[in-house]
Amino acid sequence: MTGRRVAYETLLSIIEDGAYANLALKNAADRVATSDVAALYATVYTALEHRAYLEYVLSHYCKRQKKAVRTVLLLGATELLYLHTPSHAAINEAVSLCRSIGKSPSAGVVNAVLRRLDRERDALPPLPSDPVDRLMIQYGYPEWVVREWTDAYGYEQAEAMMKTRPTRMQIRAQYPLATEELLLRYPGSERGKLDPNCLYLSEGIHLEQDDFWKAGRISVQNEGAMLICRGLGNVRGLRVLDACAAPGGKSAYLASLSENEVRLVAWELHPHRKELMDAAFRRLHVPAETDCRDATVFYPDMVDAFDAVLLDVPCTGLGLLGDKPDLRYRKAESDRDAIVAVQKNILEVCSRYVKPKGTLVYATCTISRDENERQTASFLQAHPDFVLLTERQYLPQTDGIDGFYYAAMKRGIE
Repeated sequence: MTGRRVAYETLLSIIEDGAYANLALKNAADRVATSDVAALYATVYTALEHRAYLEYVLSHYCKRQKKAVRTVLLLGATELLYLHTPSHAAINEAVSLCRSIGKSPSAGVVNAVLRRLDRERDALPPLPSDPVDRLMIQYGYPEWVVREWTDAYGYEQAEAMMKTRPTRMQIRAQYPLATEELLLRYPGSERGKLDPNCLYLSEGIHLEQDDFWKAGRISVQNEGAMLICRGLGNVRGLRVLDACAAPGGKSAYLASLSENEVRLVAWELHPHRKELMDAAFRRLHVPAETDCRDATVFYPDMVDAFDAVLLDVPCTGLGLLGDKPDLRYRKAESDRDAIVAVQKNILEVCSRYVKPKGTLVYATCTISRDENERQTASFLQAHPDFVLLTERQYLPQTDGIDGFYYAAMKRGIE
């Protein structure tokens, strides 16, 4: 099977069937030659990244096509406009693909549309004049996100946020390995500007084949996630609850920061995710007590049981959309409203587990004032025994990392 056919089937499964791009591509990579894997990833992710704009342009050249032909046109347009595939190759291969999937009657349409697109590539249909419509089409974000960000930050900053893309793969050392040893192991790596334990690799690595990974000496972790852990302060010798812990990266970093001198308790609602977390802890040699528990359920025996509680709550994940273009099309405002209610419940319940003088950190990986600043303000107003210590919303365009948020609060201060 050709690489283009695999790319087509993968893209179709993501757009039409709701498959997650990372998982769909991981499975698809086994169906192409090793030398074609990079091209497969580049093709599919580029198509997803520019999907809204390409569909907008294509809509000016042909009537709405059925999903299969629409996907063939999307792939062909991606090759022509973004991957610099020679015109004759991109068009001919798209026509051949159309025939190979049983859509021969539409081959002429595919040929005509892509040829016109090629001829007019320097005079493509202009973007809408309405600023919200323009941002939606140019960057592929849903209308409600565009409006929320432009209202909160203005059009210039909102656009900068949408067009900023994540940089390189990020890893960190797991205790007892030191960050300095990683710098020697992976030449060309750079330390994070906000957390010096975060390393940005000069090039990707094959984790399953890496000796440091297999030995549990490194972990892949976003710098923003690491900063959330630091919001708890020094946890050495303390009893700490990570109430929404899977897949376990933050708990593992807390263990590493304290040189394993922390009494970690990690909860996860779903058994299969708890298994993944337990496997990660075994690989990284993290001592932790794990349990399948629902953070929205109140457990009376846990009242005042912890020196520190980390709540990395479910969220809309809008801060991670830069490198996950498929997820931009899954987000609905109604989902956000339901998530806000869950977050409030978790805060209300788990705050009762914090000892007097203990620390509570509420965190998300989203950029949404309803989920972040307003959620924290509402909690503090209802719980005067908690005092805000630190609150931070990280933004891609200003901080150079994904959009994480955390608020560190103290239960009573002398």
